[in-house]
Amino acid sequence: MAKRNKSKSKNKTNRPRPREEDSRVRESEPPSEPIAVQDKRLVYAGGAAIIVILVGVVWFVIHRTSDESVLHPSPPRAKWLEQTTESAANRPTVSKDSSTQGQILDSSKSEIGAAASTKVFRDRLKSGGEGPEMVEVAAGSFQMGDLQGGRDKAALPVRTVRIQKPFAIGRYEVTFEEYDKFAQATGRQLPNDGGGGRSRQPVINFSWEDAVEYGKWLSTQAGKRYRLPTEAEWEYAARGGTETVYWWGNEMKSGMANCVGCGSQWDNKLTAPVGSFQPNPFGLYDTAGNVWEWVEDCDHDNYNGAPTDGSAWKKEGGGNCYLRVFRGGAWNYAAKGLRSSFRGRGDPGNRSASIGFRLVREGE
Repeated sequence: MAKRNKSKSKNKTNRPRPREEDSRVRESEPPSEPIAVQDKRLVYAGGAAIIVILVGVVWFVIHRTSDESVLHPSPPRAKWLEQTTESAANRPTVSKDSSTQGQILDSSKSEIGAAASTKVFRDRLKSGGEGPEMVEVAAGSFQMGDLQGGRDKAALPVRTVRIQKPFAIGRYEVTFEEYDKFAQATGRQLPNDGGGGRSRQPVINFSWEDAVEYGKWLSTQAGKRYRLPTEAEWEYAARGGTETVYWWGNEMKSGMANCVGCGSQWDNKLTAPVGSFQPNPFGLYDTAGNVWEWVEDCDHDNYNGAPTDGSAWKKEGGGNCYLRVFRGGAWNYAAKGLRSSFRGRGDPGNRSASIGFRLVREGE
């Protein structure tokens, strides 16, 4: 088993180190001046000509608009932002049958990126404005770990996990725009954006402890409990009801995420603005790639003795809480890190240019 190394760098050259595998995309107008008509036949001819011109103009405008809609489609994220609250009867059903656990029993999963019906909301904050966009996730069972076997030894043995209660999870990774409000309100130094800009970029260069404190601050502001997701909650949401290597299938596909060799304009350069790629079937963005995401759990070498109720796994079973788990892959890491079962770990005090997070809001 390879020796584990802590994540301890703050920039691209020194990046967090996940477990090793063995250890773990000009028209002219008709003349306006009156035409002198000497003959009735000229009037008829002129009228017919005008009608022909008008019909031609209408045809041209209609077809030009149609062509432009093909040549200049709306950005993918704008399309998905139109998802609205739908009734619980239309939401995907997570199978509880042992033979189909984790599969969405809904025809919408047949199209990659076609998000299942979701409820999206934002909580009002006492200081003004709104919190992060959150997506409701139903309770249910799923198979957690390396379902294909042999790829991620740290993600074995596979076990059935029952998420006891519904919860909400961030639709996007927490952004600089959202985190900066917390930092300013609590007198913290604003994290370095690494030259990638702020606003809708995922926040980086903060610590695991900072993420925990952000959750506490947001809880006070919204009157609801926000926190880091447990590792089981994160994988349940990131899989989106799938049991494949990646949420979109068993093979890596170009243009689906931001990582080394993922085929995006940001690969191995910097983070992408949140929501730049297609969402998973639960309507969550960037669960694969862009930045690693901290979770609540302490580090364990594998899943022997791991809880099956979706709770955080801490010191129980020999957990090392000097290291915390992160998931999902990053812009400066290979595509293997994007696998739904892949696990990384790092020093909770580390501030890295490739680690971010999203929060869970506990159900009512």
